[in-house]
Amino acid sequence: MARLALSAVGQEHVEGVSSSRGEPPALESVDHAEDRFTALNTAAFDSGVVVHVPAGADVAGPIHLVSCLPEGGSSSIARNVIIAGESSRASVVQELYSPAGADGQAHMELLTSEVGAGARLDVTTLQMMGEGALNFSTRRARVARDAATNWYLGLFGAALSRYRIDYDLVGQGASVTDSEVAFGSGEQSFDIQACINHDAPSTEGRVTEKSILRGKSRSLFKGMIRIREGASKSSSYLSGRSILLDPDAKSDAIPGLEIATNDVKATHSASVAQIDEEQLFYLQARCMSRAEAERTIVEGFLEPLSRKMSYEVRAWIASLVESKWDGRELRINSDEELRKFIEVEETRYNENAEIEQHYKYR
Repeated sequence: MARLALSAVGQEHVEGVSSSRGEPPALESVDHAEDRFTALNTAAFDSGVVVHVPAGADVAGPIHLVSCLPEGGSSSIARNVIIAGESSRASVVQELYSPAGADGQAHMELLTSEVGAGARLDVTTLQMMGEGALNFSTRRARVARDAATNWYLGLFGAALSRYRIDYDLVGQGASVTDSEVAFGSGEQSFDIQACINHDAPSTEGRVTEKSILRGKSRSLFKGMIRIREGASKSSSYLSGRSILLDPDAKSDAIPGLEIATNDVKATHSASVAQIDEEQLFYLQARCMSRAEAERTIVEGFLEPLSRKMSYEVRAWIASLVESKWDGRELRINSDEELRKFIEVEETRYNENAEIEQHYKYR
């Protein structure tokens, strides 16, 4: 397992930043004038990393990128690039932390990725910053012909998290799966915007966002599916769902569709609801406390989403949900501590084994 700390780099040391030398596609995919966050990041970034997976490479185990706000109260602005060559396979895990007492400190990020033809790239972000910090991220992924990318986003820390994510499916047969989990407490706020742009035929997209909100926390999810001319036979799905555990919690979901061609499938859904008192009563009648009943309902709420994740990612999410629920420090536990979560996840969804057993004893 590779584990890299993000180190500061000057703009003059990042290959392709200067337009006079010509920018690589991963840098060209961002319009520097599209909003203030992108413009600020492009002009003033002070750290970053480039991950390049050569064509045909199959990277065993995840590449971990670890970033922590510095001591002393200063913020950080990062410019990160991930490039997966043709027919390559790789998994990248990003961990975001902050020191104790990092109130008002911000971690700003501009992340672009280029997924080559026939490649598969998994990107997982686990945001575990202190609840006084701020987190702003702008992301764009370009996916080529017959390539697939899976993005997993777990937001647990920071006073304010703002994420804008754009997926450009530019090659026939390209696909993207985006799974997002936000768990808020106190007065935390989450602002998530995801957009899938279908620019080629027979492309597939899926965005699923789920929020669990306690206290006076807030979430806003804005999603958009754009199927442009020439992208026939494409299929896309967008969903934003929130469960409110306290009366003062609030959530809004705003999904949208823009369809410019025929012979496509596109659908979206959104729901926001308080926790079901009948479900609580049912579980409490079976010797569960109210807290245990709420936790069981939340686990069931997240279960369909976790089916799309690998065993390891599900274990990380389950561990962070447990830590958040119990008010413990947010961090990725050691491999030994995670083993109990992985063992549960490996057996929970083994549907093939269940089918084989059915045929064996029929």
